[in-house]
Amino acid sequence: MSNLKGKIDFTLFVSVTNANPNGDPLNGNRPRTNLDGYGEISPECIKRKIRNRIQDLGGKIFVQSDDRSDDGCASLRERADNCAELKEEMDKKKNADKNVFAQIACKKWYDVRAFGQVFAFKGDSVSVGVRGPVSIHTAASLSPVDVISTQITKSVNSEPVKGGKASDTMGVRHRVEFAVYKIMGSVNVQLAEKTGFSQEDAELLKEALMTLFENDASSARPEGSMDVCRMYWWQHNEKVPTASSGKIQKAFSINEVDRPKKFEDYDISWSLDGCADPEII
Repeated sequence: MSNLKGKIDFTLFVSVTNANPNGDPLNGNRPRTNLDGYGEISPECIKRKIRNRIQDLGGKIFVQSDDRSDDGCASLRERADNCAELKEEMDKKKNADKNVFAQIACKKWYDVRAFGQVFAFKGDSVSVGVRGPVSIHTAASLSPVDVISTQITKSVNSEPVKGGKASDTMGVRHRVEFAVYKIMGSVNVQLAEKTGFSQEDAELLKEALMTLFENDASSARPEGSMDVCRMYWWQHNEKVPTASSGKIQKAFSINEVDRPKKFEDYDISWSLDGCADPEII
């Protein structure tokens, strides 16, 4: 495993067609929007999809979804206990070396050395926090989104009732008709050196981002309803390049479109003096 060559910045433009990219559980699972009507996708949602793709590509993941567990563990505590080296360090309790603990966890699981993790379990006197080098912004749509709500009914009652349909047969499904979301992120070299996040890990992250929505279909996101349309990838040669992440992300020129119908409706360009050109995929 080779050290990370330099800081990485990346930007993805993702299209959504008649799907719910990220429902808000506090708002009836409607697609997330801000006060100005622009759609949003939370960083946690994006990281979940990255974890799933890394898992599909053969990487070891600590924070696994229950329906995608590949080791039979039903909780994070159980997964941590199943790692013999980690369990041995945890059993030392107050004498545990937090740095050794973090090194074991980072070596074992891709998402720990990428995103970081807090290891704090009930009954343990040891709490270990790992700060990861990969950061993801909240994604936002390029234009305000139209949320369409559709009333649906089940064809059968969940429980036996007398006469007609029960009240639980009625429901609502929400979707975004069409939108393009901008996802931004970066990889910090100094933190990568601490967790062991390597250049090979960065290439795996790149592949996961390019195929972010493979094996991600659901009733809210039918197959093909979400797609990575374009990706910008900056691999800098320096740990701290002259152009900051903020300047790089603000250097995009994007024309806002009223009621866009396809990704090509947007004219997207990028230019920044003093910064290396990105790889565009």
